[in-house]
Amino acid sequence: MGKHSRPGPPNQPSRAIPAVDPADPADPLAAYHKRRRPPLDVYRRHRPLHGGASHLHPDQPRALEQWDGFTFVPAGSAPDLATAQQWANERMPGEPTSQPHP
Repeated sequence: MGKHSRPGPPNQPSRAIPAVDPADPADPLAAYHKRRRPPLDVYRRHRPLHGGASHLHPDQPRALEQWDGFTFVPAGSAPDLATAQQWANERMPGEPTSQPHP
């Protein structure tokens, strides 16, 4: 293992975050809010309706899912991969902005 390597797949963002939200250190629920974040900070995702890899058959419909603070819930469908990617990349109201890495 290299000097600067971290555990986990290299194609995923680091999950290293402060224990308490620096925006409001007096917040007694800071640890709770931290646990309510979605895996890998992905608030919206899409999946092929009939299974398989998401890059295969880009013209087939996709199921859209949105994080509700506990799990991903169905949010609709998209007619193709391009539309699903556009929806997944939109910012949701109230979604935290990505913070720059030091």
